[in-house]
Amino acid sequence: MREWWIHVGLICIPLVAVYLHIPPPQLSPALQKWHSAGQVFYFRGRKVFYRDSYGALGSSDVVILLHGFPTSSYDWNKIWEPLTQRFHRVVAPDFLGFGFSEKPRPHKYSIFEQASVVEALVVHLGLINQRVNVVSHDYGDTVALELLYRSEQNRTGHLTLNSLCLSNGGIFPETHYPRLLQTLLKDSSFLAPVLTRLTNYMMFQKGILRYINQRLKHRERWVGALTSTLVPLHMIYGPLDPVNPHPQFIRLYQQLVQRSTVTILDEHISHYPQLEDPTGFLNAYFNFIHSF
Repeated sequence: MREWWIHVGLICIPLVAVYLHIPPPQLSPALQKWHSAGQVFYFRGRKVFYRDSYGALGSSDVVILLHGFPTSSYDWNKIWEPLTQRFHRVVAPDFLGFGFSEKPRPHKYSIFEQASVVEALVVHLGLINQRVNVVSHDYGDTVALELLYRSEQNRTGHLTLNSLCLSNGGIFPETHYPRLLQTLLKDSSFLAPVLTRLTNYMMFQKGILRYINQRLKHRERWVGALTSTLVPLHMIYGPLDPVNPHPQFIRLYQQLVQRSTVTILDEHISHYPQLEDPTGFLNAYFNFIHSF
């Protein structure tokens, strides 16, 4: 009951702000710095923001970071510098409709389009012939699985995976419990059109949250790619995650994805392990990278 009232409050605040013509808050200095360090490229005429940092000398390894919903590449800020000390190149886009990327509306957002955004970025950066490591989180996990499927099926040829590290994504519909706000938007309830028309800076288009339904519809495609691939796999998991609860989620993952290694972080780590425990996240990831 308490959680329900919290979500109602979170829904009402931006609506009231719109009616009162309250502008969105100014960017923090940290976000301004992140933005100024980034670049943009065009995907089908839309601006897509990305960060691209050159790091370790003597290494040719590339890592691409795929963020979750409803955030941005800034989710990786606490582990960015350590990654540049290990990898030659660290790349992270803001998906279309997220962060500093363009937010077209009306627009039917989809996992397939976001995967194509990543492939287009790979082409733009001249990484077509480069084997890349992918680290993903939440929504980004599903985008990564679509990229894995395409790579395994040779559907596009734009991205060749060297490894894949997932984290706290709802890759199994049967163990995924979306929050109330996600459910309202996903199901296009009476609140969905109100939210999408009146929130001028949240940009929660109806299509964005339908990715939850896409996961259910395309489960065989994406989970099938995960269970059959020979690409090295790892899962970093925060067990206090209310969206992908412990132990149901991780038990099913270990049962179905037997080739993958798994790191379960401390019991107080929840849905954003890269932010809540950046040291633990990095240790788990570097151990995985050094294992093959």
